[in-house]
Amino acid sequence: KPQHFDALLADPQRVDFFEIHAENYFGAGGLLHAQMQALREHLPLSIHGVGLSLGGTQELDGEHLRRLAALCQRYQPALVSEHLAWSSHAGHYLGDLLPIAYNLTTLKRLVEHVDQLQTALGRTVLIENPAAYLRLAGSEMSEVEFLHELTGRTGCGLLLDLNNLHVSCHNCGGDPQAYLRQLPQQRVAEVHLAGHSRVALANGGYLLLDEHSDVVADQVWQLFVEWLNYAGKCPALIEWDRHLPGWFELAAEVDCIRTLQAMP
Repeated sequence: KPQHFDALLADPQRVDFFEIHAENYFGAGGLLHAQMQALREHLPLSIHGVGLSLGGTQELDGEHLRRLAALCQRYQPALVSEHLAWSSHAGHYLGDLLPIAYNLTTLKRLVEHVDQLQTALGRTVLIENPAAYLRLAGSEMSEVEFLHELTGRTGCGLLLDLNNLHVSCHNCGGDPQAYLRQLPQQRVAEVHLAGHSRVALANGGYLLLDEHSDVVADQVWQLFVEWLNYAGKCPALIEWDRHLPGWFELAAEVDCIRTLQAMP
């Protein structure tokens, strides 16, 4: 985030890499690009797309794809990722990452879109598992089975979001440990951790929301430890979008990741 630029530039080795949302940098210049250029001289970059709508029923937006390719060409990121979701239709951007049905029809469409994306960028792209609040009736396979098929047919990688996994399993049912065991570990090239919030339900239960507005929950840290034991170390990042803490609190969270990654 821009408010932490000065602190990070003063001590860039405080982190191992940094990540941006691609769409915030689709302009040609300005302060954000000046900051990006300065940080890019010291640190590897991960570009995280949030608006390409890979799971949508319509063709990918050619202008969006062109701008993403130009951004990647300009800054040569180490990692590029997008979401297993859709977010636009009929020229309207809906401002959220919406669910897809896990079936062969959707799989065929995702394969075509991921192939198009990887061809446009000339590189392997990571696909992130979504946070779920419902399961669509049209699904014929589990999410992890769908990801197996998608990676096998396109050669894409995976971005494993452990907070999304925890949120999805709480809201819709499922065993996160079984999910981790079934995931193709060799395809996972980045891990996300984040905080979430709770919304009370009329039945006395609660729904988890993937808001990136709080510290990482203990259950998500535990999933991270289990993943490290299962698959080993890979780039890991903590996301914040709201109620952003100060730099020293963020740096302390980085220390937590590094400590866990260093454990035998």
